[in-house]
Amino acid sequence: MTAIKHALQRDIFTPNDERLLSIVNVCKAGKKKRNCFLCATVTTERPVQVNVVKVKKSDKGDFYKRQTAWALRDLAVVDAKDAVKENPEFDLHFDKVYKWVASSTVEKNTFISCIWKLNQRYLRKKIDFINVSSQLLEELPKVAEESVPSGENQSVAGGDEEAVDEYQELNAREEQDIEIMMEGCEYAISNAEAFAEKLSRELQVLDGANIQSIMASEKQVNILMKLLDELSSYEEMLQSVKEQMDQISESNHLIHLSNTNNVKLLSEIEFLVNHMDLAKGHIKALQEGDLTSSRGIEACTNAADCLNCILREFDLREQFARRLASHLNSVFVQQFTQTLLQLYNRSYYLSVPGHDQSSTLAQHSVELTLPNHHPFHRDLLRYAKLMEWLKNTDYGKYEGLTKNYMDYLSRLYEREIKDFFEVAKIKMTGTTREGKKFATLPRKESAVKQETESLHGSSGKLTGSTSSLNKLSVQSSGNRRSQSSSLLDMGNMSASDLDVADRTKFDKIFEQVLSELEPLCLAEQDFISKFFKLQQHQSISGTTTNEAEEMDGGTSSRLYSSGVPQTVSSEKDMIRQMMTKIFRCTEPELNNLIALGDKIDSFNSLYMLVKMSHHVWTAQNVDPASFLSTTLGNVLVTVKRNFDKCISNQMKQMDEVKISKKSKVGILPFVAEFEEFAALAESIFKNAERRGDLDKAYIKLIRAVFVSVEKVANESQKTPRDVVMMENFHHIFATLSRLKISCLEAEKKEAKQKYTEHLQSYVIYSLGQPLEKLNHFFEGVEARVAQGIREEEVSYQLAFNKQELRKVIKEYPGKEVKKGLDNLYKKVDKHLCEEENLLQVVWHSMQDEFIRQYKHFEGLIARCYPGSGITMEFTIQDILDYCSSIAQSH
Repeated sequence: MTAIKHALQRDIFTPNDERLLSIVNVCKAGKKKRNCFLCATVTTERPVQVNVVKVKKSDKGDFYKRQTAWALRDLAVVDAKDAVKENPEFDLHFDKVYKWVASSTVEKNTFISCIWKLNQRYLRKKIDFINVSSQLLEELPKVAEESVPSGENQSVAGGDEEAVDEYQELNAREEQDIEIMMEGCEYAISNAEAFAEKLSRELQVLDGANIQSIMASEKQVNILMKLLDELSSYEEMLQSVKEQMDQISESNHLIHLSNTNNVKLLSEIEFLVNHMDLAKGHIKALQEGDLTSSRGIEACTNAADCLNCILREFDLREQFARRLASHLNSVFVQQFTQTLLQLYNRSYYLSVPGHDQSSTLAQHSVELTLPNHHPFHRDLLRYAKLMEWLKNTDYGKYEGLTKNYMDYLSRLYEREIKDFFEVAKIKMTGTTREGKKFATLPRKESAVKQETESLHGSSGKLTGSTSSLNKLSVQSSGNRRSQSSSLLDMGNMSASDLDVADRTKFDKIFEQVLSELEPLCLAEQDFISKFFKLQQHQSISGTTTNEAEEMDGGTSSRLYSSGVPQTVSSEKDMIRQMMTKIFRCTEPELNNLIALGDKIDSFNSLYMLVKMSHHVWTAQNVDPASFLSTTLGNVLVTVKRNFDKCISNQMKQMDEVKISKKSKVGILPFVAEFEEFAALAESIFKNAERRGDLDKAYIKLIRAVFVSVEKVANESQKTPRDVVMMENFHHIFATLSRLKISCLEAEKKEAKQKYTEHLQSYVIYSLGQPLEKLNHFFEGVEARVAQGIREEEVSYQLAFNKQELRKVIKEYPGKEVKKGLDNLYKKVDKHLCEEENLLQVVWHSMQDEFIRQYKHFEGLIARCYPGSGITMEFTIQDILDYCSSIAQSH
C-alpha cells in the first residue's frame, strides 16, 4: 500500500499541487467488484481545500487516473456500519449516499480517523460520525473539543500531517549546535552511552530550572494564558471569515461560469438569426451567375460558400448543384469536340485511298510529341473550389462528373496515344508503306456532330451510352491495327544488318516516347488531384468493390453505380484508379512498341532496359505508388524478359553452331558476336542503374563461349584443335583487355592462359616434322640413358654409334633445313586465319623452340660423344637467317 501511495502522490496529486494524507482500497457494495481507491487530500496552496478523491486504474491497466472528487465540506455523514464488530463496509453521504466496502477493516478505520482529524482542523463543521468506535476518536474526545483550545486541536491534527513526513532534515543552526556539543565532550563518539547519559542529566537540570522559573513567574503565566484564550477566540473569528470568503469565491466562480455560458448562447443565437437567409446577391449568383467568366465563377464560389452556412435554402442548394454539374459536363463535351476534330483530321487523311500514311503521320508529329492539355486543365481549374463544394454538398453529382470525365478522357487519350505510338513505330522502321483502300469515312463535321450528340442526354449531361463512340474508335483504329500488324510481319532482321546509326536512332526514339509520356501522365495526375480535391489522405466512400476491380483491370467503362458504397482505402488509391482508367491503353502500347524494337534487333533490348530502368527510378523517387511508377515498372519486367531472352538466344546459337569441314575455322561467329555485344553493352550501360543485370549476362555468355569454343575445336577436321583454341582465346583475351570489364577479370586471365598453352602445344607439335629422323635418333639416345647406360658409353651402342649419328646429321644439311622450315611456314599459314594476324607470333615462337631443340641436340652430342668432333651442319645463326628470310619472302 505504501508503494501505491507514493505512486499516486507522484503521478496524480503532485502535478495538481495536492498532498495525499490517507488512502483506502474499496469497491462498491453489492456490485461486481471493481476496485478503486478513496484518497483524502489537501492542497498545498492557501486557502487550503480538503477533498476526497476517487482514483481507479485505467482500462489498459498500466496507470491510474483521477475519476471523481468531492469537497470535504460537502460531506454530511460518515457511517461506519458497526462500532463493535469488525466490518469493512462504510457509507459517505455527499450529494447522495455512496456505499463502499474496504479491502480491510484497518484501512477503513485509518481513513475514517483521518477524515475526522481533517474536519477538526480545517472545517470545524458538524459531520456526523455514526457507528464509529470511540477508540478511533480517543486521541481527541468530544469532551476535549469544548475545553481544549483550538490551537491544541490544530496541533493534534497537525501531528497527523507531520507523521506523513517520515523524515525531517536538520537545519543549519541545529547542525551547528550538535557539532559544538560533541566538541565539548571528548567521548561523544567513542562512548555514545556515556554521552547520552550526560545529555540526559543536563536536560533534567534544564527542566528543573525551567519549572522553577515558571513557578517564580506565576503572574506572567496567568497573563500568558489569558492572552492565549483571546488568541483562540480571534482564531475562531478568522476561521469563520475564511469560510465566508471561500463561499464568496465559489459564488463568484459560478457567476463567471454563468456569464460565459450566456455569452456563448447569445453568439449561437446571433449566428442562427444571421444565417437563416441568404443575401439576394448570392441568390442571384447561384441562379443566374455566369459560369463561363472568371468574375461569374468567383461570385458563384462566394455564394456557394455562404450557402453552406445557411440552415434553409435546401432547394436552392440542389438547384445550383444540378446547374453546376450540367455546365461542367458541357465544358467536358466542348473540349472533347475540339480535340476530336483535330484527331479526325489525322484519321481522315490516313483513310484516303492511295494517300501516303507515313508522311501524313510524320507531318502531324514531326517532333514525335503528344498534345498538350494544359489549356484545358487551366480552364477547368477555375472550377476547383466549386468542385470541392459539390463534393461536400452532393456527392452523387460529384461521382457522376468523375465518371463522365474518365469516360471522356479515356477515349481521348486512347486516340492520341495510339496515333503517337504509330508515328514512333514508323520512325523506328524507317519504312514508307502504300496507303490501303478503306471504306470512306463520313464527313468530319457530321461524324463529330453524331459523336457529341451521343454523349448528351435530355438534361445536357453525358450519358452512359457510348456505342457510337466505340464504333468510331473501331473505324479510326482499324488502320492502326493493320499498320501495326504489317510492321510486326516484317522479316526478322539480324543485328549484323544494322549499324550503330540505326541503333542510336532507335535509342533516341524510345527515349523520346518515354520523355513524352512522363510529363503527360504527371500533368494529368496533378490536375485530377487539384480539380477533384483528392490530395488529402483520407478515406472516400462511393465506389463499389466490383467497380474498383474493373478499374484496376482496365476493362470496364464504369466507375460508379447505384450499388452499396464501399470505402476506397485512400484518396491516393482513388487517383491511381482514375489514372489507370484514363490511361488504360498506355501499357499495351508500350509493350507493342517494345515487341517491335526487339523484333527489329534483339540488341535493342539493351537500350530499352537502360532507358526504362532510369525512368522507373525517376518515377519511384517522385511517388513509388503512383500510376506512372506502377505502369513503367510493369513494362520494365517485360523489357527485362526480352533482355534475358536475347542472352538465352545467343547461348542457344553458340550451342547449335556448325562449322564447315572443307574450310579452316578461324574466329568463330559467336566469338565475334560476343565482342560486338560486349562493346555495345559497355557503351550503353555506362553509369546505368541496372549494371548488375549486365554483369550476370556477361558471366553466362563468356562461360558459354568457352564451352562452345572447346566443343568446336574438338570437332574441327580441317584446322588443328590447338589452332582453333589459340586463335579464339587470343581474340577473347584481346577483347576483354580492350573493354576492361571488371566482372570478367578471372575469365580474361583464363583466356590468356588457354591461348598460351595451346600456342605452345601447336608449336611443339609442328616442329617435330622438319628434323623428324634426328628427333627419333636422340629420343633413342635419351631412352638408353634412362635405362641406366652412362652417357659416354652410348656411342658404343650399335644403333647409336658415331657412324649412325653422322649418317643422320648428313640427311639435314642447311639447305634441307631451310626447305623444311619453309614448308612448315606454308603449313602454318594455311592453318591460321588472317583476321587474328597471329602468323608472325607463331613463327617467332617456332623459331625460339627450334633454337631450343638445336641447343638440346648439341648438348647431347657433347655429353654422349665427347671428343668426336661431330657437329650439326648448320648453326644457330643459320637458323635465324633461315627464319628471317622465309618470313620476308612470304
